[in-house]
Amino acid sequence: MEIISIDELHEVVENMGDNNLILDVRSAEEYSAGHIKGSQNTPHEEVSGISSDLNGYDKVYVHCKMGGRAKVASEALINSGLDNIVCVGNGGMERWKEMGWPVQQ
Repeated sequence: MEIISIDELHEVVENMGDNNLILDVRSAEEYSAGHIKGSQNTPHEEVSGISSDLNGYDKVYVHCKMGGRAKVASEALINSGLDNIVCVGNGGMERWKEMGWPVQQ
């Protein structure tokens, strides 16, 4: 499993192509309190149900608040047969907000 930091995600997000997705696996309440622009929210317990929808993307960047749920969700998606998963396992929205990077509500 490819694991990157939230800092590395921040570096690629501005030039991210249309065929890449940022998947926020926090709860709906956490997501609505602030998220990365253009991201999609599916709580980590539910990601296996959308694996077929994610198959067409070049890369799916999976992130959460700190990295724990992202790792669990990434493993579930990889176990369902996906090979385009990038786990943002080092940091998450907490660091994103600390750094003052743009957040959408």
